[in-house]
Amino acid sequence: MGRAKGQANGRQALAISVRVLRALALALFVQCCLLSVRAQAVYHNPVMAGDYPDPTVLRVGADYWALVTTGGWAPHFTILHSTDLVNWRTVGAAFQEKPAWAKGDFWAPELIEDRGQFYLYYTARRDDGPNKKGTLCVAVATAAQPAGPWTDHGPVVCQDIGSIDAFSLRDERGQRYLIWKEDGNDRNEPTPIWAQPLTEDGLKLTGKRKELIRNDAPWERHVVEGAYVLRHGDYFYLFYSGNACCGRGCNYALGVARAKKLLGPWEKYAGNPIIGANAAWQCPGHGDVVTTPDDGYYLLYHSYRQRADTFNVGREAVLDRIEWTDKGWPAVNRGGGPSNAASAPVGVGERTDDDEFFSGFNSAQLDAAFQWPMRSEQSAHVDTTHGGFLLLAPEKQGAVEDAWTGAVVGVRAPAGDYVATTLLDAKALQPAARAGLAAYSWRDAAVGIAAGGDGKVYVWRREGRDTRTLATATVSNAPVLYLRMTVAGGETYRFAYSMNGRDWSEAGTPVSAGYIEAAHVALTAAGPAGAAARFDWLRVKPNKHPR
Repeated sequence: MGRAKGQANGRQALAISVRVLRALALALFVQCCLLSVRAQAVYHNPVMAGDYPDPTVLRVGADYWALVTTGGWAPHFTILHSTDLVNWRTVGAAFQEKPAWAKGDFWAPELIEDRGQFYLYYTARRDDGPNKKGTLCVAVATAAQPAGPWTDHGPVVCQDIGSIDAFSLRDERGQRYLIWKEDGNDRNEPTPIWAQPLTEDGLKLTGKRKELIRNDAPWERHVVEGAYVLRHGDYFYLFYSGNACCGRGCNYALGVARAKKLLGPWEKYAGNPIIGANAAWQCPGHGDVVTTPDDGYYLLYHSYRQRADTFNVGREAVLDRIEWTDKGWPAVNRGGGPSNAASAPVGVGERTDDDEFFSGFNSAQLDAAFQWPMRSEQSAHVDTTHGGFLLLAPEKQGAVEDAWTGAVVGVRAPAGDYVATTLLDAKALQPAARAGLAAYSWRDAAVGIAAGGDGKVYVWRREGRDTRTLATATVSNAPVLYLRMTVAGGETYRFAYSMNGRDWSEAGTPVSAGYIEAAHVALTAAGPAGAAARFDWLRVKPNKHPR
């Protein structure tokens, strides 16, 4: 009896052990499958769709922070955050208002961490007085964290010919240095990249400067710029860009040089450029290197697509892994130019649930994605007391000076094909006021649809000094108006309006506006000072090309 009971208990224990082993095996199988799927996750370039030029990127723990050039748009130096280098979210800007010393042209931010302090070296044009273009300077700001708040300390170097594209690091002895480009190409002169010691606080130059490289290779032509220096193994590696950076005549590319000591001598790679154009991308360059927790090296840089709509969109941020050759040189995509798709850096592919931008203006602050031309930076605020509206008004009398864009606020165009829609409180418009929706590059390059306080809808177009009204329709007594802009190929614009959001009327015929580059999808207002337009919401939905 006791033996039979013992045998039964043994069989029961064995069965339990088998079940436990099976459960463990299943769990291990599931984990392996998940790891395999994670390892095979892919992303597609660009990782920042829209105009995000000159990206700088820094890893802080498990977080990645990036800033980009904003040029003449405010707020200055958009700040983006990611946990995987692939999916980015705009979280703010370094400066809501321009530093007092600066006039404009906020270019080439460089985010640096040194011994627990964060530094933002950047380029801007000094305010040299009225009727003067202003000298390009490298300046610096500091913060306790990448998201700010940032405290500006003003210019560090302002050469007469211009100083741009700064970077900072410590040399092999621990001395802090500033590296920047002298803007010789602005006067058809060489463009040396300089290095000069910084004070320990990183705010002032000291000692003597020394030239590291200059444009002396045929592919570089009239310029080398956008320096980023990485210390890897026995070398310092200087990543830099050459040739024409921007616009329809661009021919940008990215090269590399190396040296055992920061001050050289520097050896340029015989295989330069290491990143050039391919069938999908053109004019790549000006980026930063960042590492991942598994010691991977990735380059975040900008490039135009090889498509007709690319210049309407601008320079988009792309990401590629850096490999190292047996000769100790960096290589990107085996020299084949920017990639279309690649394995995700930390096993997370791109999300597909946030392609559409929408703001209902329900927060006291504008969504961080919104920008405005510097001249209009005080024209927009959110009113949450009546369900959430954007109130947009010209700063000064605008009916005569600017009939369409006295005030502008917008978001970067996400693609060359998209549909933008907004809802306007038409009954709140004063008789001489106009408000609407537009594709806007700058004041002299825009096209849009606007409702007037006179009960009409207008389609308008501005190229340089040529401003035209292309179509007009009467919508008397409409309490609200839905306005829609449909863009195809980055150059063809169709406009429509509706009084209920369901039944749409086309406004005029399609408009060709290929002169609009690096566009913003903008809400606009014009008319007497203080005549605020009320927008209920804005939606922008890209029509993506097939991968």
